[in-house]
Amino acid sequence: MHYSSLYAFRDFYREYFMSRKNEKLKFLDVGSLAVGKSGVFGRYLRHPNWEYVGLDIVEGRNVDVVSKELYHYPFEDNSFDAVISGSTIEHVEDIYAVIKEMARITKDFIWIIVPNTCKQHRYPIDCWRIFPDGMKFLLENVGGLKVIRAEMSPHEKRETIGIARKIK
Repeated sequence: MHYSSLYAFRDFYREYFMSRKNEKLKFLDVGSLAVGKSGVFGRYLRHPNWEYVGLDIVEGRNVDVVSKELYHYPFEDNSFDAVISGSTIEHVEDIYAVIKEMARITKDFIWIIVPNTCKQHRYPIDCWRIFPDGMKFLLENVGGLKVIRAEMSPHEKRETIGIARKIK
């Protein structure tokens, strides 16, 4: 994960959640394993009223729940106020299944950041680069969500940000 991803997440947090500290909120970070010296999104979500859950397919730093299945997470529908994922979905083969699963378990928001250009970096595989039009398609057409933003990151043009809300 690049530091620019943290800056982009900080912007999302400030816009949609900073004013909601009195609410009980629950966040899921899909692909939460902290690799190397990279930071983690959860540091912005540490608050007494909030619950942060890190999900990955392997155990490690910043992982609270290990999913035994790649495309079905061990949570009920609408379990989280927001599902976030940074620099992760480029490493899964069935990107459609991941988007559908994220949409299933969120009550409200999905926030994703993913590279649109960079060298190959297998961890353990590297499958996708996504531009804003592709992000919009994934969130809207695959996830059935209302897209708020699908754009190049203002912090790093090699990354695409997607923000969407569940249609209620």
